[in-house]
Amino acid sequence: MTTKHEQIIRHILSLEVGTKLSVRQIAKDMDVSDGTAYRAIKEAENQGIVSTIERVGTIRIEKKKKENIERLTFAEVVKIIDGHVLGGKTGLHKSLNKFVIGAMELDAMMRYTQADSLLIVGNRIEAHRLALNEGAAVLITGGFDTANHIKELADEMELPIISTSYDTFTVATMINRAIYDQLIKKEIVFVGDIATSLEDSFYLHLRDTISDWYELNRESEHTRFPVVDDSLVVVGMVTSRDIVGKDSSLQISKVMSKHPKVVLSKTSLASVSHTMVWEGIEVVPIVDDTQRLQGVVSRQDVLKAMQQIQRQPHNAETINDIISNTLEETEDEGIFKAHVIPQMSNQLGTLANGVFTALITEASSRLLMKERRANIVIENITVYFSKPVQIDAILTIVPKVMDTGRLYTKIDVEVFNEAALIGKGLIMAQLTNNR
Repeated sequence: MTTKHEQIIRHILSLEVGTKLSVRQIAKDMDVSDGTAYRAIKEAENQGIVSTIERVGTIRIEKKKKENIERLTFAEVVKIIDGHVLGGKTGLHKSLNKFVIGAMELDAMMRYTQADSLLIVGNRIEAHRLALNEGAAVLITGGFDTANHIKELADEMELPIISTSYDTFTVATMINRAIYDQLIKKEIVFVGDIATSLEDSFYLHLRDTISDWYELNRESEHTRFPVVDDSLVVVGMVTSRDIVGKDSSLQISKVMSKHPKVVLSKTSLASVSHTMVWEGIEVVPIVDDTQRLQGVVSRQDVLKAMQQIQRQPHNAETINDIISNTLEETEDEGIFKAHVIPQMSNQLGTLANGVFTALITEASSRLLMKERRANIVIENITVYFSKPVQIDAILTIVPKVMDTGRLYTKIDVEVFNEAALIGKGLIMAQLTNNR
């Protein structure tokens, strides 16, 4: 039987995109308390099916697919630039394909303005009208308003017209940064992206017996199952070890392990891998903010996904990508060279401490991948940075494995600039993806 919480989520999903929601209306429609309605709406927001905007309210939006995450909705733009919606609120759920800065004559401006784009312009009412007629939303900079007939046109076209106090350059920079951040996030794989969904997961209830465990074992061929209460909250974990030699009529609640490790769907894959390898866990339940079961993920699934990620191309360049690209292995096996470029410097024009740490970590990771075919997950790192390093310096990085086991390693790293020792590092790390 579905809970009130699930019924509200399904009700929200059934609403037309662009519909405005309120706690009071949901509580009335679903015959629940305001508190229950509020929690369900927040969960819907976490799932990306509604969006709450200041001075506008909560609206039903279309859930974005992962491959389209780099596209921003107009609702997200309003939040980014702290904007005020003047008209066309019903179109806030729509996505923009590109934005155009209207610092040109009207004819030239319209050649670049097209449907699903965003025109960033000042107090130019005719430009507002032309853009809306082309199917583009409008962002007015400088805190200006627009004419009432433009607001009515925006409502009719279901295209937002937004005002912000920021100038055009600042607004364009903020939106561009948000798109870039989305691209970086696209590269981060979360455990929810690879987990088995709730519908396809196997789990037991508190009231079930060991006999039910055997039945589920025969059906799934699994030996570990989450245990949930009537609200699908994860309260335990039961494995084959827990039930061996026990009466088949005994309730699962009597033999399960309480307070099991659980993770949220937005937990990164690397973090889950660390937990599972270090603590020897084979299956982890995926839960939401209320600890309700959303699915499960196995250690095998996590490690397989991490191996696949390493072979995937990247769309956006982060500082770690820059560091990785500048690091090269020399002809001397196990020794690396790195060119210090301006992006790697601090405000004083010397190598940033964080970049130094990243360089020795990357060199150590490559060494372990080559020698052991294993990735490392840093547990502890101690850094000695003794001399400043100028831009355009060529560093020599020498990592050496001091001690290693099946699941851990200790690496000593020395860094030289023109034969002078400029820093050292000592890394303690876990090994993952061992063959």
